[in-house]
Amino acid sequence: ENAVAALLASRKEDPQVQEKVGFWLKELKLIHEYKLEPIRPDRQEYEMLVRCTAGSSWVSIKDVGFGISQILPVLVLCYYAPKGSTIIFEQPEIHLHPSVQAGLADVFIDAIKTRDVQIIIESHSEHLLRRLQRRIAEEKQGMTNQDTALYFCQMGEDGASILDPLQLDPYGNINNWPANFFGDEMGDLVAMTEAAMQRQMQEQSL
Repeated sequence: ENAVAALLASRKEDPQVQEKVGFWLKELKLIHEYKLEPIRPDRQEYEMLVRCTAGSSWVSIKDVGFGISQILPVLVLCYYAPKGSTIIFEQPEIHLHPSVQAGLADVFIDAIKTRDVQIIIESHSEHLLRRLQRRIAEEKQGMTNQDTALYFCQMGEDGASILDPLQLDPYGNINNWPANFFGDEMGDLVAMTEAAMQRQMQEQSL
């Protein structure tokens, strides 16, 4: 609810905040550009207007889907919080398209490397994790496994949460995947392929 106010305040404190927010909203293919305008000429309240393409009309951020409203405070926090801060996000990927979920990893890496912030994330997003693994393998912006700590949370027999550290190597591989960490993806693919082959054979025999 304070994202727009933070963007307004950043105009004097750090103009790069608005630039970074605009860059990532466009890089993630959510909008083409945005601007902050008074709700009415006689009021000091502002709203965010966006254009989804270069030729489209300006509309309120409220009219372009919940995803942009969801990611806006994430972007603002990453670049508005003081350098050296610790930022905590709970499931920042909710309501976001899979490609945008993956792109969040790039946002976080950029904020970490350019602003010296520490980011703690609770997430269920395979897309975000896979992009992070890829960037570590690529050493994107100098990101390495030494900059990252991953934990798998599960419930113990007594009902208490248990955090199991995941072993992330320098090439982005996780060497101790928990069983069914993201479901049985390979099993589903194999079962789908076998079912498709059986149906094709049955159809050809008719």
